Amino acid sequence: MSLLNNALREAEERQRRPDVTGAYTGAVQESRSGHPWLIALIFLLALGLAAAGIYWFVMTEPAPVESARGNGLASVETGQIERPQVAPEPIPDSALEAGAEPLPVSEPEPVPVPETAEVTESPVAKPQPTEKPPEKTVAMEKAPEPQVSQVDVSQPEEPEEPEPAPAVKTTPQSPEAIDRQTARELDSLIAGGRMVEAERRLTKLVQSQAAVRSRFVIARALIVEGDTQRALNWLPETVVDSDPALRMLRARALHADGQLDAAVAILESRVPGVAEQPEYRVTLATLLQQQGQGQEAAAHWAELIAWDDSRAPWWVGLAIALEDQGETRGATRAFEQAAALPGLSPSLADYVQRRLQSLRAG
Repeated sequence: MSLLNNALREAEERQRRPDVTGAYTGAVQESRSGHPWLIALIFLLALGLAAAGIYWFVMTEPAPVESARGNGLASVETGQIERPQVAPEPIPDSALEAGAEPLPVSEPEPVPVPETAEVTESPVAKPQPTEKPPEKTVAMEKAPEPQVSQVDVSQPEEPEEPEPAPAVKTTPQSPEAIDRQTARELDSLIAGGRMVEAERRLTKLVQSQAAVRSRFVIARALIVEGDTQRALNWLPETVVDSDPALRMLRARALHADGQLDAAVAILESRVPGVAEQPEYRVTLATLLQQQGQGQEAAAHWAELIAWDDSRAPWWVGLAIALEDQGETRGATRAFEQAAALPGLSPSLADYVQRRLQSLRAG
């Protein structure tokens, strides 16, 4: 625009000094018989058109969009920017001053500028926030809150003294319990072949008590080994008199030692009931029969069979006792009953069959 203004000033100055230039240069001044106003009019018209074009260009050029944060013109809610209205640049007076009155030039109507222009921002790849993986929520059952009983704090409670632990009373074992335990230990020692050590243990025990069970274990083992004298040493009459099992064991030791009468005597001293000691009565009946007292033996066998008639050996004992007394008919029936029942050893079963044949043939 400054260059255009300079050009207009120079043209105006030349128009104001036409004679001076001609006189100075000596050039022949042309006659004004032409139409100088027409030239000026064309010039002014071109100048106006140029000014109008410049104005149009200025008005239609989009204003630079400033960010909302820079100039504060952007609408925060709508995202639009308000454009300030640009006043039209005035035409210089020099362009209007001419020799003839210029023709009115109709200025083009300004294009209405929208109050707000939508700003279309180019899509910029915004860094997306890194999404944190959803935390795993573990459904946990809420533990029931313990009910706290309200305590009257006005008077502090005295701490309860822990009760003393009850003293463990170690009841001393009875002699019978000690005897049972020692008998089991002696049985283990004998099974391991340690008879001397077993007798040493028994010697120590009998110093404080009778040790009935422990004596029975040692004496029975010695009788099985054939050492009846040592067995009798552990079975004195003062001890066995109060126990039927020890009396029966002493009678067997005496019988094994050849003392049949002493054995029968120790058994007959105190005879227990059949239900209490059936083996005691069997031993006594057998020894009585060997001693030749068949009637007494048959009485003991009859009591045993009356208590339990399913024992085949007991029927054999009764049959032998009856046959010794000459009661062949009763003996035959007793042998037949024994042969009909199970429980006979092969040798005894053979003996029963032979006696039956003999009695039936008889």
